[in-house]
Amino acid sequence: MKRITVLAGGIGGARFTRGLLSHLAVGYPAGSSVEVTVVANTGDDMWLNGLRVCPDLDTIMYTLGGSIEEEQGWGRAGESRRASAEIAAYGRGWDWFTLGDLDLGTHIVRSELLREGATLSEATQFLCRRWLPGVRLLPMSDQPVETHVRLAGDADEHAAGDLVHFEEWWVRYRAGVPAAGFVQVGLEAATAAPGVAEAILGADVVLIPPSNPVVSVGTILAVPGIRDAVRATTAPVVGVSPIIGGSAVRGMAEACLAAIGVEAGAAAVGLHYGARSAGGVLDGWLVDTVDADALVPLAEAGIRAAAVPLWMSDVPLTAALAAEALSLAGHPVPA
Repeated sequence: MKRITVLAGGIGGARFTRGLLSHLAVGYPAGSSVEVTVVANTGDDMWLNGLRVCPDLDTIMYTLGGSIEEEQGWGRAGESRRASAEIAAYGRGWDWFTLGDLDLGTHIVRSELLREGATLSEATQFLCRRWLPGVRLLPMSDQPVETHVRLAGDADEHAAGDLVHFEEWWVRYRAGVPAAGFVQVGLEAATAAPGVAEAILGADVVLIPPSNPVVSVGTILAVPGIRDAVRATTAPVVGVSPIIGGSAVRGMAEACLAAIGVEAGAAAVGLHYGARSAGGVLDGWLVDTVDADALVPLAEAGIRAAAVPLWMSDVPLTAALAAEALSLAGHPVPA
C-alpha cells in the first residue's frame, strides 16, 4: 500500500489533488493499493446565518466530487442565490459573503450533525459519502481554530488594531487593508483531528500543494502536534511554490506574506518553510521555470529543488506537476 498525505488549503490544494489523482490513475488502476489522505485547513471556518461554513473542506470535496464552479474555483456549479437574497431582505447575513442555495444544503446538514454531537471529522466523512472524492478527507482539527487578522489600518467600522475574521479581510476588504498579523483563535485548545498525525507519520510521501503558506498551510502546521509529525515522518516532504515570478498564483498571498515579513518569492517561501535538516518542514521544493534562479539558495539551505512548469491551467498540466512532485520525492508512479 502506497500512502500519500497532502496538506491542503482550498482552491490550490483542491486542484493539485485532482491532478494528483489523475496522475495516480495512470500507474495505479482502480482497485490497486494507493491511498491519498488530504488534511484540510479549517482556519477559514465560521458561523454564518446559524450554519457552520467550512470553505476549504467544501472546496476540496466539491472539486474532487466533480461539482465545483470551475471558473471561480469555489462553490457549487449551477448555483442560485435565492435563499441568500431572502436572508438579506430580513437585514441579516453579510452582503459580501453570500452562500448559494445548493451550498446551503451542505452547511445545513453539517450544522445539524454538529449540533447532534458529531465531530467535524465525522460530519466530513458523512458528507463525503455523497461526493466520493477519492481521498480520505480530514479536517486539521475537530476543535474550532479560526484565523483572524489584526488590522494595521482603519476599515469601515473597524479601527486599526481590531481583529476581524480572515474571510472578512480577504473577501470584504480584498486584503486591501494592511494586516499587522494573524491570530489563530482557539489554537491553544486544539489538537490534530483523529488520523491526521498517523496519516503524516505513516505516509510514503507528504505533499504541500501551492496553497497559501501563511493562512492555509501555516495554520495546519500551527495545530499542536502537526508540525512535529511532519518533522518526524520518515516520508519525504515536498512542496510546490504558490508564487510564480514574484506573484501569487491565485488570491492575495503577497499581502499575507508581507504581514509576516516574508518576500513574495519562490525561494523566500521555500526558505520560510525551511529545510527539515535545519528544523523546518521541507525536503524538496518545486519552483516554476521562471524562478530557476531560486535553486541555488534553496540548495544552500538544504532543500532539494527543481524548476518545472507550475501553472495548473487544466487537469493534464496539473497531473504533470503532481508527477514532478512525486519524482522529486523519490516516488515516481510506475508507468
